[in-house]
Amino acid sequence: MNIVAGNGYLDSLLQGLAKLPAVPSSPVSGRLIDLRADAVDRVGALTVPTTRDEEWRFTDISPLTKLSFQPVGGTSALGAVDVEQFRISETARRLVFVDGVFAPSLSSLSRDPGVMVANLSAAASSHKAAIESHLGRHAEYRDNVFAALNTAFLHDGAVVIVPRGASVAEPIHLLFIATQENAASYPRCLLVAEAGSKVTVVEEYVALQGEAYFTNAVTEIALAEDACVEHVRVQREGGQAFHIANCAVSLARASRYRSVSVAFGARLSRHNLNVILGGEGAECAIDGLALIADRQLADTHTCIDHAKPHGTSRQLHKCIAGGAAHAVFNGKIMVRAGAQRTDSSQSSRNLLLTGKARVDTKPQLEIFADDVKCAHGATVGQLDDEAVFYLNSRGLSEVAARNLLTYAFGAEVIDRVPVASLRHRLEQAMLERAQNRVAVS
Repeated sequence: MNIVAGNGYLDSLLQGLAKLPAVPSSPVSGRLIDLRADAVDRVGALTVPTTRDEEWRFTDISPLTKLSFQPVGGTSALGAVDVEQFRISETARRLVFVDGVFAPSLSSLSRDPGVMVANLSAAASSHKAAIESHLGRHAEYRDNVFAALNTAFLHDGAVVIVPRGASVAEPIHLLFIATQENAASYPRCLLVAEAGSKVTVVEEYVALQGEAYFTNAVTEIALAEDACVEHVRVQREGGQAFHIANCAVSLARASRYRSVSVAFGARLSRHNLNVILGGEGAECAIDGLALIADRQLADTHTCIDHAKPHGTSRQLHKCIAGGAAHAVFNGKIMVRAGAQRTDSSQSSRNLLLTGKARVDTKPQLEIFADDVKCAHGATVGQLDDEAVFYLNSRGLSEVAARNLLTYAFGAEVIDRVPVASLRHRLEQAMLERAQNRVAVS
């Protein structure tokens, strides 16, 4: 790999490649080496985006470039008691990564011979074809500097492969824990749902410390014909963290993808979600909630690409911004020529809790077919004074009334999380934020 000099901040991040272990010998090692080498070349050719770039014009990431982050060396010293608070009671399968490094002692894997839930190195031996067909094929990194960086550091990764016709009853938990200050981690997830399969996956980012660090994640999800995937993504990073993530989803004929994404943490976060309905009759439902305060910035960019006829998509995204927080939503729905009988709707609903909070929202429709049903809309507002007054008249204080209304606004998304214990945990987190005066100016 040749590291191209002269790119400042990106060069400093690439110096961390020296800490990366060599690619272990496996049936896909050649593919990994080629991917990493190509990604390093792309990083050398790209630049860090600024507010002069249209896709980043509301999100200033210059605070990230003023800090130095490097991957950690060695294995985690965490024990089971340290991660017990993050356990999801419904699941028997869990992959845990600490500061980007796979932690087998903290992970729990069933002996089901059909469903593959493993670190990338372990999955490579038995699932060479699936990994080579999908790893690095869906998340475009050649023109995305953060996806390229993640791919350059590709080593450990969560791999879930569900065989044809299999239905996985319990959710699979992919847990990424940050423990070290000034650490850079590059989480990678690959989910392949073969024809007729069904699975629920929870992808969760949490922290055991509150100092600055950098998480740069990439997730690739491929659904074969008639597959069904429920994907829950929870971002609860530390208060000084930087979190940038790219998720790419590919749907084949009559497949169904449902996503619920919740963002509570990080000083600055950006989530790019690109969904391609590449087969006739594919369906997706995408729900999101960002609940931020103080000076947090949470940016969500989504693209739902209807490439074939008879596709259906639904999207609801909500932002709750308090303090001097800044929320950004950019959602594009594209209906390509020939994608007739597409049925798509998108709603962006945003709540400002203070006079200093800010939301920039931009729903978009690009339609190149003439027999479609598409709609989108956006609202930005404050709590309804009449609703507050009504609750006051029923005995609630001003603070309690505002907190209750704020909770109710976000609960519509939280209620769609299909895992009961996780849903309860998120409800409690939202209530605690209200009680800590997130909802009060």
